[in-house]
Amino acid sequence: MKTKKEFRFILLMSCLVLCLSTACSTRVDAVGSVEPVDSYATIHGKLDRPVRGTWVWDTTQIRNNAQDILSFAKANNINTIYLQMNRDIKIPEYKNFIRLARAQNIAVDIMDGRSAWGLTESREQIASFMDWIEAYQAQALANEKFAGIHLDIEPHVHPQWKINQASVITQWQGNVNYIVDRAARMKMPVAADLPFWLDNYKIPGSTMAVSSWMIRKFDSITIMAYRDTAAAIYNVAKDELIDAASVGKKISIAVETKQSKEGDFITFYEEGDAYMEEQLKLVEKMASAHASFNGFSVHEYSSWKTLRK
Repeated sequence: MKTKKEFRFILLMSCLVLCLSTACSTRVDAVGSVEPVDSYATIHGKLDRPVRGTWVWDTTQIRNNAQDILSFAKANNINTIYLQMNRDIKIPEYKNFIRLARAQNIAVDIMDGRSAWGLTESREQIASFMDWIEAYQAQALANEKFAGIHLDIEPHVHPQWKINQASVITQWQGNVNYIVDRAARMKMPVAADLPFWLDNYKIPGSTMAVSSWMIRKFDSITIMAYRDTAAAIYNVAKDELIDAASVGKKISIAVETKQSKEGDFITFYEEGDAYMEEQLKLVEKMASAHASFNGFSVHEYSSWKTLRK
């Protein structure tokens, strides 16, 4: 039987352990307020779950319509938002939106890119983009930080692609190396949008497909499998799913909701939301056979929101 003295000792030790545990679970920020310290995954908003993402190109919407975006996200099970960087938006506006999103378990990636970013001459613009991200992350609290970087470069639509494709691919590689290296130093994951047919092109002086090189370079890839039937979506994304699985990378399959001049088969604009969801469920059944499959991204918020119900 324990004595009263022993019971007091056990009680004292229990209280000490509890206090230490509480102290370790918080930190004091620069202005003296206490902030919870989460796991790496929670801090960066990257949880272990399949992507259900969308692009927000008009960043001004986070000023007055933040709740509309997040309500739509909740109603459509969106857990990742690719938000374009816009220097006209003030830093507190980004912070507020990310805090609101994080409260709903939604990750926000900073997104930008244009076809000219495939050329070395655009390195200064790219560096400025990365500088902005680094400065923002450095002074943001944990629940205000961007979860990752999302690129939409697509140099295949630049006029130089038709004139000197090999040169553009080489320059594109150089810019990607620069971005990935800087993102690694910031400890931020970086993803990129790629068209599904990029495997038809080779790295100059190599037998490796451009898509294979990009899959190996980025942390994850969003394959723009812009088709409007499950079979077609899966068929155009399958090779990249197989390739990514072989090197332990993840693939999000993207579909289109905007009206397209390329043909009705490109987008779900004509069929509407219910049909799209049916097709995505069918794609999921097929794509889940690949370890690389990591959910869907729907292009893009504004057109998805107005898609016929």
